Amino acid sequence: MIDKKHITGIILAGGKSSRMGTDKGFLKLNGKTFVQHSIDALTPLVSKIIIVSDHEKYDSLGYQRITDTVKNAGPVSGILSGLEASKTNYNFILSCDIPLITTAVLKQLLSAYSPDKTIIQAESSGKSMPLIAFYKTQVKQVFKHYLEQNERRLRVVVKACQFKTVPLNDNQKTATLNINTKEELKHIKDAYQN
Repeated sequence: MIDKKHITGIILAGGKSSRMGTDKGFLKLNGKTFVQHSIDALTPLVSKIIIVSDHEKYDSLGYQRITDTVKNAGPVSGILSGLEASKTNYNFILSCDIPLITTAVLKQLLSAYSPDKTIIQAESSGKSMPLIAFYKTQVKQVFKHYLEQNERRLRVVVKACQFKTVPLNDNQKTATLNINTKEELKHIKDAYQN
């Protein structure tokens, strides 16, 4: 297993949240903000956490916050910005809207690491999840190239890298639920509120 001193946790919290109507990172489940759930899942596995967001209120959490290098370019820009700020060879990338994420799921990605792969991403219900993934810092060159070509689709950029997909078992699928709407938020609160 790769030592945590070589791993940075990067949380993407710069989305527009247009469907939710409010910043998703500060929504709460079980008394904790969504972004704090991501921080808690990452902390045992990383030496540092970086939050990618233009919103200054994330400064109150006490972690390094950086802004997107290229504005309004979605997660491709967010990931590139995080990788450029990272001082380690390896990074976990998480979006801030997956409040049920667990350290166990991230460990599973880590244990699937192989030196010939630059991205190890989770797969849940047949869907690959590049925003729950382990990235080598070197992929920033690929991300930069595609961003310069005006490519905003994350799946296209990931396909240009040496990626590996790790299917999660059924009882881990809830850990990858991402919350985009008020209806999804209500559902997750009804189902998983303590």
